[in-house]
Amino acid sequence: MRPIPQEDSLDSTLALLSYGYQFISKKCEHLGTDIFSTRIALQEVICMQGAEAAALFYDEEKFTRKNATPKFVQKTLFGLGGVQGLDRGHHQHRKQLFMGLMSPENINRLVKKVSDQLEQSLDRWVHMEQLPLFDAMNELLFRAVCRWGGVPFNEEEVNKKTRDVVSMIEGPAAVGWRHWRGRMGRELMEYWIQQKVKTVRDHQLITNPGTFMHEISWHRDSDGELLDKRVAAVEILNMIRPTVAIGRYIVFAAMALHDHPEYRARIQREGDELVSHFVQEVRRFYPFFPFVAAKVRHNFQWKGYAFDKGTTVFLDLYGTNHHKEIYKEPYQFIPERFAEREPSPFDLTLQGGGDHHRNHRCAGEWLTIELMKIGLKFLATTISYHVPKQDLSLELNRFPALPKSRFVIQDIQRYEVR
Repeated sequence: MRPIPQEDSLDSTLALLSYGYQFISKKCEHLGTDIFSTRIALQEVICMQGAEAAALFYDEEKFTRKNATPKFVQKTLFGLGGVQGLDRGHHQHRKQLFMGLMSPENINRLVKKVSDQLEQSLDRWVHMEQLPLFDAMNELLFRAVCRWGGVPFNEEEVNKKTRDVVSMIEGPAAVGWRHWRGRMGRELMEYWIQQKVKTVRDHQLITNPGTFMHEISWHRDSDGELLDKRVAAVEILNMIRPTVAIGRYIVFAAMALHDHPEYRARIQREGDELVSHFVQEVRRFYPFFPFVAAKVRHNFQWKGYAFDKGTTVFLDLYGTNHHKEIYKEPYQFIPERFAEREPSPFDLTLQGGGDHHRNHRCAGEWLTIELMKIGLKFLATTISYHVPKQDLSLELNRFPALPKSRFVIQDIQRYEVR
């Protein structure tokens, strides 16, 4: 048995906040390893990166997610009692609820609703002097996912409810007001959804089978009981929140088109195959989740290293997606790399690794990819626009990262083939 390489500071919390997405990969590079031990908030943490580390991390015989996610993340991003924090049989039972909602037919219905929303929005956007793309996409996706899922809303609520959902995404790793705004946003949204769950169960709101409002409201957990209304609200938000978060990816796709304008004409010529490769490269290249956490289920050894029961482990998602042994020129944007190889279950890990049905891999990954394709094709083939001078820099010590200007576009027109 050999010791896990040790980071030499007493506590790395400030370094984590300073380096952000690159914290683990920079430490790994400095130590010449893909694994090291450090202290975060005075607690021992093992940090890992790479495909082999991901395959280990998603071995549920060795790791558990139960009590691994910090409370400040649960109270903003995930919610208490949701599928992300469940373990083994309880997790698999709840996960099948979500997998059942991700049939190709159901995903196609959401794609159609997003396409319709884009078409309707374009009639309004062409008359606007400027459009903050991030804000516009978030509201559009909120409308689409609620209509798809059977969640009733008033048009006057859209802006406020969308901002509440976005605050939940922005809040987990923030300090000060942005964090507390995320907590407030979650409390407001959970209350709003709980009232709707109550009306469904009281048969005052009639929902269609197959919609997530219906299926989650009437879902019976592994104990045979209906979900508590608050937990049901958490799981309904686990459909709404990640869909709204795709707006960030569509902004990253717009940034990639802006930085590599040659791809616009190529997408128009080459079509869906290049669109697929471009979307995968956007997912790999741009920062989304920095890392995920688990706890060691029982003592074991891996590559001669000892993992002690109860130790917290971070898997570096950003570093794995930029690992030089997995991706040639990892800090270059090269969609063609995905023409040569399909990603394995453990080397494109931004939405988890392993098997979608059994492991903690996002049930909505396929949905994310399809909506990103729709957004990319809309930007590249349906509209033309101008990107004015603005601050498009990404701060890698801000979780989640976003261009400072939120990507403003202007002079929007329906694209005309010449």
